[in-house]
Amino acid sequence: MAQVGVMTVALAAPHHEAVRAGERAVAAGGNALDAALAAACALTVVYPHQCALGGDLIAVVRSPEGETTAVVAAGTAPRGIDRPAAGWRTMPGQGAHSVTVPGVVAGWRELARLGALLPLAAPLREAAAVAEAGTRVSAGLERALDSRRDTVLADPGLRSVFAPDGRPLRQGATLRQPALAATLRRLAADPRDLYEGETARAIVRLLGSLGGAHTLADFAGYRPQVSPAVTREIAGRTWSVAPPPSVGAVLLGVAGAVADGDGEPDPARLLDASLAGVAARAGFLGDPRTGGADLAALLRLDAPAAAAGPAEPPARGDTVAVVASDEAGWSVSLVQSVYQTFGAGLLEPETGVVLHNRGAAFSLDPASPARLVPGARPPHTLCPVIVHSAEATVVAGCQGGRAQPWILAQLVPATTDLARPLDEVLARPRWVVGDVDLGHADLTLVAEPGVDDRVVDAARAAGLPVAWFPGRADAAGHVQVVRRRDGRDGAALQAASDPRADGAAVVVRAPGPHHRA
Repeated sequence: MAQVGVMTVALAAPHHEAVRAGERAVAAGGNALDAALAAACALTVVYPHQCALGGDLIAVVRSPEGETTAVVAAGTAPRGIDRPAAGWRTMPGQGAHSVTVPGVVAGWRELARLGALLPLAAPLREAAAVAEAGTRVSAGLERALDSRRDTVLADPGLRSVFAPDGRPLRQGATLRQPALAATLRRLAADPRDLYEGETARAIVRLLGSLGGAHTLADFAGYRPQVSPAVTREIAGRTWSVAPPPSVGAVLLGVAGAVADGDGEPDPARLLDASLAGVAARAGFLGDPRTGGADLAALLRLDAPAAAAGPAEPPARGDTVAVVASDEAGWSVSLVQSVYQTFGAGLLEPETGVVLHNRGAAFSLDPASPARLVPGARPPHTLCPVIVHSAEATVVAGCQGGRAQPWILAQLVPATTDLARPLDEVLARPRWVVGDVDLGHADLTLVAEPGVDDRVVDAARAAGLPVAWFPGRADAAGHVQVVRRRDGRDGAALQAASDPRADGAAVVVRAPGPHHRA
């Protein structure tokens, strides 16, 4: 088995403590997968408003042999959900009925099996130590606490952790999570504890006390999907994304519709393609396992029939992306989420686990591709992507709710230009399209100051309302990107983290015997 004396890893994540956790993993002999997993574990402690042990994960991995694999750890609706749903007119946006089985821990296990060099227990124990000792409240967490103040104060679990004195914690205050620390240590000993052990029992008890239909069998029976990534050749490069229920196919459709050689897409055409993507997602994204998705239609950006039912449910997404690449040839884009800020508005107090509300994305329309079915996975905003050519590999992911495909389509083509600094690309003004998720009644273009006038003109020509963010905005996405350039002298690695987040990007070089044990 080959050994490499020194391993170089590029890593980017939306919080500096997560990046430090990744650096420690590399110093301990880890590769890109180990660095990403360490950062991902840390983020559930330091960025709990955006991701948690009670959330989901979708990732794309490229191996040194050039194989791309998707890990879709999207949670499933409880088998008994049809009983309470019989009387609903709308899908609950918060509370027990919005919770699907959390997939993130099962997803970490599958990622580790694909090629990590270190045991998953190590980053889980490190995350536990941070949760117990405490971490400083970031600017992003303070904004989240302010935006969901009533939700945080209404839930006993959230209030005890994030507002222990009756007022939400402020930036710089110490956030301590002892119950979460104990849970992370149990998971270090056995990750299945979240599905079959003490953690699962506590979560099911809480959900049941609130009227949820969840059972221990729902948790014990959960398995993530590991399959070849969905790939498409676009402008001489291979784009790889996760299959439905991930929205990745829509990103491929948008990028393919506007590709123009090696240049960046025309801004007006990109807006038009994104609007087609909005319609295609609403008409064709769901869970293939329950008959609710059409991959080919998503790739083509087909328009759904007029009778396809109501538009997709509202989604104000809160997500983290971790991206990493190493000189051995491993690359990973990992995106994990609690869906909306603080998810279902529930923190299970015995375990410290914040529960997501990914089930809010289901539709009660039986004709919808996102229809609520027992055991189904809802449509997913998470959109990791890897773009490979003979010259370079670009690994990207972002926070941004339903806007992730349009955000990435604006930026990724520019990151494949090796002459462009990644920091410069991420600092560009950007735009998104959305409706209730952006605070508007109708589909609207919302732009940061300085966005290309051609985008605004195209929106107005299409009859689309235009609104403006006051400056750089969280809703315009937190993008993380790394780039690996292959040359005669080996691989050159670069990394960048979005200035809109609290993150960092590093290229770490650590000695040690880097090989698969």
